[in-house]
Amino acid sequence: MRLMASSMRALFAAGVSLVALAPSAMAQTETAPPASETPPQAVDSGTGQDIVVTARRREETLLTVPVAVTALSGDKLAKSGAVDLTDIQTLTPNTTFKAARGTNSTLAAFIRGVGQQDPVPGFEAGIGIYLDDVYLNRPQAAVLDIYDVDRIEVLRGPQGTLYGRNTIGGAVKYVTKRLPDTLSASLRGTYGSYNEADGVISLSTPIGDLLKVGVTGARLSHDGFGRNLNLGIDNYNKDIWAGRGTVEFETPDKRLFVRITGDYTDDKSLARNGHRLIPGLLSGAPVLTDVYDTRAGLSNPRNSVKGGGISMSISADLTDHLTLRSISAYRGDVSYTPIDFDSLPAVDVDVPAIYRNDQTSQEFQLLYKSDKLNGLVGYYYLGAKASTGFDVLLYTTGGAALPGLDAYTKGDVRTETHSVFGDFTYDFTPQLSLSVGGRYTWDERKSQVFKANYLGGPTSEFGGNPVLFGLPSTDFRGRANFQKFTPRASLSYKITPDHMIYASYSEGFKGGGFDPRGTGANAPISNPAAGRTYQDIYNFLLFKPETVKSYEIGWKGALFDHRLTFAADGFYADYADVQVPGSSGCVVGGVQTFCGITTNAAKATIKGAEFEGNATLARGFAGQGSTITFATTVGYIDAKYDRFIAGTPPTDVSQYRVFQNTPKWSVSGTLGATLPVASGSLNGSTTVSYRSLTHQFETASPFLDQPAYTLVDANLVYSFGKGRYSIGVHGKNLTGETYKIGGYQYINVNVAGTPIRTPSGGYTPTLGKEGIATAFYGNPRQVLATVTAKF
Repeated sequence: MRLMASSMRALFAAGVSLVALAPSAMAQTETAPPASETPPQAVDSGTGQDIVVTARRREETLLTVPVAVTALSGDKLAKSGAVDLTDIQTLTPNTTFKAARGTNSTLAAFIRGVGQQDPVPGFEAGIGIYLDDVYLNRPQAAVLDIYDVDRIEVLRGPQGTLYGRNTIGGAVKYVTKRLPDTLSASLRGTYGSYNEADGVISLSTPIGDLLKVGVTGARLSHDGFGRNLNLGIDNYNKDIWAGRGTVEFETPDKRLFVRITGDYTDDKSLARNGHRLIPGLLSGAPVLTDVYDTRAGLSNPRNSVKGGGISMSISADLTDHLTLRSISAYRGDVSYTPIDFDSLPAVDVDVPAIYRNDQTSQEFQLLYKSDKLNGLVGYYYLGAKASTGFDVLLYTTGGAALPGLDAYTKGDVRTETHSVFGDFTYDFTPQLSLSVGGRYTWDERKSQVFKANYLGGPTSEFGGNPVLFGLPSTDFRGRANFQKFTPRASLSYKITPDHMIYASYSEGFKGGGFDPRGTGANAPISNPAAGRTYQDIYNFLLFKPETVKSYEIGWKGALFDHRLTFAADGFYADYADVQVPGSSGCVVGGVQTFCGITTNAAKATIKGAEFEGNATLARGFAGQGSTITFATTVGYIDAKYDRFIAGTPPTDVSQYRVFQNTPKWSVSGTLGATLPVASGSLNGSTTVSYRSLTHQFETASPFLDQPAYTLVDANLVYSFGKGRYSIGVHGKNLTGETYKIGGYQYINVNVAGTPIRTPSGGYTPTLGKEGIATAFYGNPRQVLATVTAKF
């Protein structure tokens, strides 16, 4: 922590020095528009394509930016009743955003087949989450609640030449609102099904002519969708306190802008436990009728997520053509998570776990703008620490009972990365533009992995005092470095002022590392005469970087006086050395335990198409401001492994492997209408979204795979008092669809993933005695009422 603190002081000092240098440079230039990347308010005419985005680090509308990006304005999110980041999944093609198994706050994100299922340290996220341009290095505490939001942008495909951290699959930009120029206050209250009671209060005020301060507090809660019948507590409840504070400084000529923000989230929700899909193989416990109910017995530690950070963003116009930006940030979080894999009272496979994350980042950008040439060069630094410790509490091994058996794992991963990047666009004519960019990344990964068996209950991290059972199976320390240059190029042509076509090529890179759950005792011995060496364990735990080469073509256009706007694209990607983290039951030293398994032995091809359309079907039919609109998104993806080496002897099993969290079809349609009523405006909408068959893991599972399903949402919002007040009713999952979003499975299967039946008709567990096939589900039917007021 002392190292992090000193690093943070150095980074903020660099930012402050930028503030000190800026005025002398600005004195030599004329007044220019504000250089802040965040506009005061996203513009949305109702078509959805007029939203101002900064996907290329400059302000452009969706119709003019040659990038596959979905942008959702704060107003649209409010009218749809969106609560957190996972709610945008239904409005963006070829994406999956969900709370990871067992939590409210840990994010599992996938775009175009690329993402991260398991939130263990040591693996870089395939999808970058940016909170006001600050990259969130870990998925814990990344399910961002939606409040004070200006817009959310979802960029699909590799990102790296324009953003601080390279991400191989895409990026999500969560952009908060700028503070208003006058004393302001706003309130939002929500009440609904399962006693959902949310409240958000925001206050801001200018102090003099140059300074503004603002603060927001949020309380988000609801009862459980089900019950833990064993512990007598809620299951799937929510209990969150959150806050954000902002200070903004801007010179009268608007050439210098400084923004300091801090945020904090305290998630006290009870542990989310799964629903068993098979009877207990040892106890015979029957399957419960309500999928939100559980019989899980693990209650230590109490589920808790505390996280937050502070950042300082500085933008200074040095000349009419040059802008210098600095983004300094520190973030940290601690998550205590009791995971009861078997979801039964027995101590069969109970996993108390803790995750600790810290990160310090610094980004500098030098932006250039002129009539024909626009672009930037940048530097990015990230220093991060991610650690996990978890017990796997078992009570038997083989046929013998070992009370209090604990298979303990501790993993610690340190990341230090530096990168330089640049991207420039040259307009040959008002119609023809070429963009060229590149990035060079240096990643260093230091890891420690420790695994040992204990007797006598949980380890000291979780309040126990066990004794070591045998020798540690793994006590490893390793270091690895990875470097890569990744280019990007795109060519765009405006056929007419309202139609643009583009083609692009980009490469993505995600660094390698060491599996923090791997077991060195399972490493193959390269020289039997010498026995297992450090190099054997190093090679076994190490996984290589993965890369992708992505090709894309697109067409964006408007018809009928902008009453119809659309964006269509097709993409093809070569995905190599795919990192597939997983876990399985294993035997180490004669003791049944839990082992991490990571493979790079995979090569894949991903291809697909996307369409987003917005149509104004009618307007002015019932007075000024009346409209009927229709918006649709369509995503199609064909993701297949061309090679997947696994097993002993190594065998290509690609014909039996599938992509996680990547349905072939994702489709949505929203029919909306706005009518003038009395002195206000009534807005109604209905959204129907469809997702085809979704696999939870790289092997198909008849237990966990989710067949195709459709969700229906509806919203009715009345705004009055010149938009200062609103009353809304929001219905979510109105048909009461039951659908799986995650799960665990530890039973014996064949190479195709089909569970192998025993002669008695049951299954053979690969970890524990009860057999593990448990699922987590999306939210049930909810009806919510929301009131907002702005003063």
